[in-house]
Amino acid sequence: MAKTWSADNPKAALMDRKRAAIVAAATTAFLDAGYAEASVNQIAADAGISIKTLYRHFESKDDLFSAVMQAACGRIGGAEDEGEPPPWYAEPPAKALAMAGEEYLNHALSPEQLALYQVVTRDAHRFPEVGRRYHDEVIGGRDAKFAGYLDLWAGREGWTVHDRTAASEAFAGLLKAGIFDQVLQGRRALGEAEIAGQAAEAGRRMLILLRAGCF
Repeated sequence: MAKTWSADNPKAALMDRKRAAIVAAATTAFLDAGYAEASVNQIAADAGISIKTLYRHFESKDDLFSAVMQAACGRIGGAEDEGEPPPWYAEPPAKALAMAGEEYLNHALSPEQLALYQVVTRDAHRFPEVGRRYHDEVIGGRDAKFAGYLDLWAGREGWTVHDRTAASEAFAGLLKAGIFDQVLQGRRALGEAEIAGQAAEAGRRMLILLRAGCF
């Protein structure tokens, strides 16, 4: 794990800047070269620090890759990344699922996330930890967010949900159906209206599944 410093430590601000520089350099390296080919020594050089300093902040290449994923998610996330629930938590399902779907698609289809997904699918077979980190940081966060909504609304709506993870995965599948591979391969680009339409339709179908007790 990365070292941390108390807020009143005079080195805290400097260390935070160094950590941010390392993560920025690592993001460029991982997304451009992939996990396997990215050089930790080059990342340190690009960040303007020594390799010793890099390892003061991150124990390993895996640890650094995890920080890159956290940063990529945080840049696109909202108030929930600061401990607040997303706005759609307060909305009834017919509206909330469409809102959640738009949030998911805007995140998943962003250039940075598409590049990150390509890195993981290319290198995870040789470096299983890459896949595990991606699952924990990206997919796990998505599943937990959706599970929280189900916990809030299942009782009110009369849903019986035995497997919240399966429900989250099904919703993600509905959202990506027919578009994700095309966008990933550069064969299609979606505008705001298309994303909203895809999210609304996926939300409508998901609501049918939830009411039918499919999970």
